Amino acid sequence: MALLDVTDLEIAVAAGGKLLPVVRGVSFAIEENETLGIVGESGCGKSLTSLAIMGLLEGSQVRITGGSIQFDGRELTTLSAEDRRAIMGDQMAMIFQEPMTSLNPVYRIGDQIVETLRQHRDMTKGQARDRAIELLDLVRIPEPTRRVDSFPHQMSGGQRQRVMIAMALACDPKLLIADEPTTALDVTVQKEVLDLMADLQTRTGTAIVLISHDLGVIAETCDKVAVMYRGKIAEAATTRELFSNMSHPYTRGLLNSIPVVDHDVEWLEAIPGRVPTIDEVLPGCAFHPRCPLAEDRCNAEDPAPRDVANGHAVRCHFAGGAA
Repeated sequence: MALLDVTDLEIAVAAGGKLLPVVRGVSFAIEENETLGIVGESGCGKSLTSLAIMGLLEGSQVRITGGSIQFDGRELTTLSAEDRRAIMGDQMAMIFQEPMTSLNPVYRIGDQIVETLRQHRDMTKGQARDRAIELLDLVRIPEPTRRVDSFPHQMSGGQRQRVMIAMALACDPKLLIADEPTTALDVTVQKEVLDLMADLQTRTGTAIVLISHDLGVIAETCDKVAVMYRGKIAEAATTRELFSNMSHPYTRGLLNSIPVVDHDVEWLEAIPGRVPTIDEVLPGCAFHPRCPLAEDRCNAEDPAPRDVANGHAVRCHFAGGAA
């Protein structure tokens, strides 16, 4: 049994008296000590999927309308709010995209880590503070005994992201969701953070869901990849299989838009057009207005996922050479 098993997940936004679908039938699974990369442009449903897994959609205009989320054998969509809170931050944790908006600016970073520990572990305040210092040292914050009393604004962007990782790992979670954890960082700090996550996974066996725009980051860090477009998984495979046999034109477009340092090009390739808004109704394949292979069939018929090789699933009429 997979540690996390998402099946036919449906998420919609309530607007104007209607439910507008934003995530449409997403399915994936992840095992212990495995890293799944979810990649795609902004607006494709990556972050909403992660928030649904964490149970952070409650009380908003966004809601789960169908499907199943099973974590460690438990169905999360039917758990009570109290049971969900017991799991969140303990057995499953999340690193958010921008630490400056995720950390409370008026509390010291040590106090914020201590709060997590005391919520889920039977610790005194002193024990929790000692553990917070250990965690800051684990994520390579210099002088952790001093920096434990710092406020978020007194730290660099990379250090704040390390604090977020320390907080997420405080209770040794089985699952860690990292929502674009390196977006606001320069490339040197980005590599340090990714190496840190990989090192911690090796030590603890934590499963990681890594959400990113960057196929280069995904290629270096993930065991499996799911490429999302307009709320659906367009292509999914092991990392090795996907990068050796990209089959969806959207995935190829994402890869071709990445600059290559050893090639002298005047213009980078770009996927034409834009991601459709949630209130646009598109018949057929959602990618067809932007697809270089599109034919009349693509405008009329939404393709079902095809298995082209070794569990490599592609949602395209042309997958595996089919037409």
